[in-house]
Amino acid sequence: MANCLVIVESPAKVKTIKKFLGANYEVDASNGHVRDLPKSQMGIDVENDFDPKYITIRGKGDILAKLRKEVKKADKIYLATDPDREGEAISWHLMKALKLDEVKDKQVYRISFNEITKNAIKASLKTPRTIDMDLVDAQQARRVLDRMVGYMISPLLWAKVKRGLSAGRVQSVALRLISDREEEINAFIPEEYWNLEAVLKQEGSKKPLTAKFYGDKEGKIAIGKKEELDKILKGLKNQTYQVEEVKNGERVKKAPIPFTTSTLQQEASKVLNFSTQKTMRLAQQLYEGVEVAGHGTVGLITYLRTDSTRIAEEADTAAREYIGKQYGSQYVANGEQAKKSNAKIQDAHEAIRPTDITLTPVIVKESLQRDLFRLYQLIWKRFTASRMQSAVYATTSVKVGAGNYVFTLSASKLSFDGFMSVYVQEDEKEDNNVLLGNLEKGSLLKLDKLESGQHFTQPPAHFTEASLVKAMEEQGIGRPSTYAPTITTIIARRYVAKESKNLYVTELGEVVNSMMKQSFPSIVDITFTANLEYLLDKVGDGSVPWKTVVKNFYPDLKEAVDKALVELESVTIADEVTDEICEVCGRNMVIKYGPHGKFLACPGFPECKNTKPYLEKVGVPCPKCGKEVVIKKTKKGRIYYGCEANPECDFMSWQKPSTKACPKCGAYMVEKGNKLLCSNEQCGYSTDK
Repeated sequence: MANCLVIVESPAKVKTIKKFLGANYEVDASNGHVRDLPKSQMGIDVENDFDPKYITIRGKGDILAKLRKEVKKADKIYLATDPDREGEAISWHLMKALKLDEVKDKQVYRISFNEITKNAIKASLKTPRTIDMDLVDAQQARRVLDRMVGYMISPLLWAKVKRGLSAGRVQSVALRLISDREEEINAFIPEEYWNLEAVLKQEGSKKPLTAKFYGDKEGKIAIGKKEELDKILKGLKNQTYQVEEVKNGERVKKAPIPFTTSTLQQEASKVLNFSTQKTMRLAQQLYEGVEVAGHGTVGLITYLRTDSTRIAEEADTAAREYIGKQYGSQYVANGEQAKKSNAKIQDAHEAIRPTDITLTPVIVKESLQRDLFRLYQLIWKRFTASRMQSAVYATTSVKVGAGNYVFTLSASKLSFDGFMSVYVQEDEKEDNNVLLGNLEKGSLLKLDKLESGQHFTQPPAHFTEASLVKAMEEQGIGRPSTYAPTITTIIARRYVAKESKNLYVTELGEVVNSMMKQSFPSIVDITFTANLEYLLDKVGDGSVPWKTVVKNFYPDLKEAVDKALVELESVTIADEVTDEICEVCGRNMVIKYGPHGKFLACPGFPECKNTKPYLEKVGVPCPKCGKEVVIKKTKKGRIYYGCEANPECDFMSWQKPSTKACPKCGAYMVEKGNKLLCSNEQCGYSTDK
């Protein structure tokens, strides 16, 4: 038998794969990429057909030396890196670094598999192929474009803000999305509206019914002002409440489709409170293999970077058989779940699913760490549910007339749980209401009371990691492999702060986003970036040469950089001098910018290195103690307004406070756009500035 060498990316896979192969197979790992562009320079020869200059990554010399020794012993070499364009590129770089394309006496193959199971590994060895250079070129194009943006724009940000800032092709657009949302929120002016409910009693029943105001005989009416409410209440005086219509029906809730990378990140964030980075780290472990009692090392899920909802026929059949045995034939779905129809989807991989549906959460629980188990359980339940019947609700909707006005009641009861016996999405949990008994058309109801309430419309919600991933996917920004690292990067660079689950733009992020929009509008343009992603996908399927994309991108980028360089030089602003005196040397301190935003520094640097926090006063007395209100930042960089006497005075506000008090309740007012709003949300008073 020939000696065979299988090279994978991660050492964690070595043990899992080795147990499936015989003694003639050696399995070793490259530990990810072995070659990359140099850090000391852009590494792209723009004068020479944009050829990239690759070097061995520092620290990978010993790994390559070991692999070379293994290559010498082997007759056949299988490059078994991940089944995506990044994995394809790693295989190609290994081919070059180990000079496998030059050996004459050995056979070199590329194999790939969507799951690390015995069947999948054996099947891949039976169907080896050559390296797919279209996928390699797609990765090269992405890497080169990202390097150009980073290495050409970042020095300009450094020059403008005087610190080590950086720009990125995808991260800059993600920052823009968050910044645009924050602008929407800040510009939002709440609008008043009222709700009205009638609490009704049915003869022979002790339980009251609550009907919601709908409108009149002409149609739906939205109650915007107290005066409108009063007019309706006047029209309801002494009216008889009578059932005008009863509709009994059925509502079907379809089973969910299996997880993609994006939907897994979103659901894990909502249900498990995991960051996108944590979700991917745990999913990687589940994919590569974990020890399961009685089963050894097992790859529990399929490949984790995918935007496809396709399921292999073998896995689909196994799932339906399992569901039929465990839950009954009535729970098995009739046919294939509908797939997402989207031109952006790459259907090379399956959806994320368990590799073996019979390895239930109960079986693996004792073998997995808590968070690994929780994520596996989520994936297992979602996949199992996707092969099950829809849930069915019996519904009742009732119209109640009161003079010229109409109220409505509705209720539903779960009549067949279907997939919900296994899986309920966080945003779909609902009460199992009792149906509305024996209400019939013509039934008279007695009014117990009318209840009304004043409300105000709410601004758009701040992005969370989950909703940002959803927005990026919908807009075509980035791909499954880039969502988590993009979010991690903008948080790590303090452009964005994460508080609770919400993402906020920091002062530093605002500066960078403003500069990018001004000098590099196309780089942060959502449509432009989405079109570029589409072109990169076309490179991957062989439709477009990768250097064509780069050649078309570079001239516009260079022109924008050259133009910005001139403009930045012409608008360079001297350090702003303040009235704050340096207590060390007596000079007037100046405002500087750092990774956390503004700070005060002595202009005598480097002789005098005195610095202190910068507190910008807003000319408003503190509503609590009367001292000055200053602009402050949280530890994560989010701006707020606080008292200069903190911690003695604990006043803080996310909006700029006004000197005016609310004429309705006496609380202090805050500024929002061209409006003044009462800081007491329950009051809700607003007026023009």
